[in-house]
Amino acid sequence: MKKITIIGGGQSGLQLAIGLLQNGYEVTVIQDRTGEEIAAGRVLSSQCQFDAALNTERRLGLSFWEDSCPPVEGISFTVPAPDGPGKAIGWAARLDARAMSVDQRVKMPRWLAEFETLGGKLVIASADIAMLEAEARKSDLVIVASGKGEIGKLFERDAEKSMFDAPQRALALTYVHGMTPRPDYSAVSFNLIPGVGEYFVFPALTTTGPCEIMVFEGHPGGPMDCWKDAKTAADHLAMSKDILNTFLPWEAERCRNIELTDENGRLAGRFAPTVRKPIGVLPSGAKVLGLGDTVCLNDPITGQGANNAAKAADIYLDAILAQGDKPFDATFMQGAFDRYWAYAEWVVRWTNMMLLPPPPFVLDIMGAAQVLPGLAPRIANGFDDPRDFFPWFAEEAAAKAYMSELEAA
Repeated sequence: MKKITIIGGGQSGLQLAIGLLQNGYEVTVIQDRTGEEIAAGRVLSSQCQFDAALNTERRLGLSFWEDSCPPVEGISFTVPAPDGPGKAIGWAARLDARAMSVDQRVKMPRWLAEFETLGGKLVIASADIAMLEAEARKSDLVIVASGKGEIGKLFERDAEKSMFDAPQRALALTYVHGMTPRPDYSAVSFNLIPGVGEYFVFPALTTTGPCEIMVFEGHPGGPMDCWKDAKTAADHLAMSKDILNTFLPWEAERCRNIELTDENGRLAGRFAPTVRKPIGVLPSGAKVLGLGDTVCLNDPITGQGANNAAKAADIYLDAILAQGDKPFDATFMQGAFDRYWAYAEWVVRWTNMMLLPPPPFVLDIMGAAQVLPGLAPRIANGFDDPRDFFPWFAEEAAAKAYMSELEAA
C-alpha cells in the first residue's frame, strides 16, 4: 500500500486525501487546526462552486449539502451609468446547472470527520521543513496544499505564468443574514464600477444557516480600499453598506436589514495572484509536489478559487491512480501539474484579464449581452468552464466575428 502525506486540509488537500483513501492508499493529512477550531474561526473564502467542480465532489460522495445549501441559479452583470443613478449595462442569465457555496467552516470539519472515518491519519501541527523531511523519508509522495510559512517558500514563483507581482485588489468578505433576494431567481450578482472596483453577492450556507456573501474588490488606493479602518465587526458591516449606498443603490436597497451572520463572518486582506513552479526541493534533496493555491493562486474576481482547487484535486487523483506502482518522481510531479495547467492556464488568463481595465471590445460584448440571444447564457455558463471564453472573449478579431455571427442569426 502506497503512503501519501498531504500538508493542508482545505478544499484541494482534503478532497484528494479522501479520494486516495477510497482507492486504497494510506494517507496522512497534516494541518494546523482541528475541525472544531475551523468551525469557530474566521471565514476563509467565498467558495462559490459551479457544476463541474461540484461533480468532482459528488463522485467521491462528499456533497453533503445538496438539500440544505441555497442554490445559485444564474449570473447577473451590471455597470452603473457614469452620469447618474441608473445602469449603463444590466442583464442576467440562468446557469445550465446550479452552483453552490458552502462556508468552509461548515465543509472542512465535515470532510475531516469523513477522512478519519475512512481510516485517514490526521495530524494537527504546523508543518515546517523538518516535518516535511521526516514525511518524505517515510512516504511515497508528499503533497503540499498549504503555502503558509516557510514551506510556501519551497515553490518558486513562475515569472512566465505570473502576470502580477503585487496585489491588484483590496479584498473583503461580508457574510450576512437579512438581505432581500433578487427577483426571478438567485444569482451571483456581479457589479463592475469602472475605476473603483467590483462587488458581487450570492446566496450561501454558513454555520448559522442560509446567508448571502458580499465580496468587495477595490482598486488599491481607491475608495473601496478602506478596510484597514474597520476595527470591529460593526465597522466592517457599516463600511460594506456605505460602499453600496455610494456606488450601487440597487444593491444597497437589498441590504436595508442586513446583519452579520456572526462576529467571524468577515474578512479583509490582499494578495498578489501568483503561479508557482510545482516541485519543491527540500534541503535533503527530496522533492515535494504543490497543489491548489500553493501553486496557482487566483484573485477571487472571477470566483474560481474553490473551483480550481476541486478540479486540481480531481486531476491529481487521476494522475496518482494512473501511476500505479511506478515512483512519484520529478517527471510524475511535473506531469501531474502540467495536466492541471492545461485547464488552469485559461482560468488564470481570464482572471488576469478581468483585473485589468476592460478593452472596448469586452465592454461591447457585455453590452451586447443585453440584446443578443444566447450571449448572456454563454457568458454565465463560462464560469463553470472558463476555457469557453477563448478566443472570442479575449481577442478583438474573434470577438467581432462572434458578434457578427450572433447578429446574423
